[in-house]
Amino acid sequence: MELADEITINAPKEAVYAALNDPEILKRCIPGCEDLVKISETELEAKVVLKVGPVKAKFAGDVVLNTEGAPDAFSLTGQGNGGAAGHAKGGADVVLESDGDQTILRYEAKAAIGGKLAQLGSRLIQSTAKKLASKFFKSFADIMAEDPVA
Repeated sequence: MELADEITINAPKEAVYAALNDPEILKRCIPGCEDLVKISETELEAKVVLKVGPVKAKFAGDVVLNTEGAPDAFSLTGQGNGGAAGHAKGGADVVLESDGDQTILRYEAKAAIGGKLAQLGSRLIQSTAKKLASKFFKSFADIMAEDPVA
């Protein structure tokens, strides 16, 4: 499954990059996130509860950041296990571009799922993934509009 989108955020690039690396802000933005802990400068652990169609699962997983191109670009990879519901792994490439006082955020993400979740059908999984990504970025943009130096 692949997702790609672009969103304009009402904050300068440096503030957007800093917020994307702030576990408290990310926790507020990630749908269903119960816990997000920064293990190191490049590693996070998360606990997320998601409902996809009839399947509700609690995922525990980890995310690793590659910040070589920061603050203009970075990538992340992660994997999570939802027990009997299944598992997921994937990654995303993010590009940040200044546009005056705003930032254009572009991302391309890929994910693979297994277990009960994979049996639900690709159309349901794809639409759920798009909805979750949309919720994340709307929440993120709202937080940045409230306090861009967070």
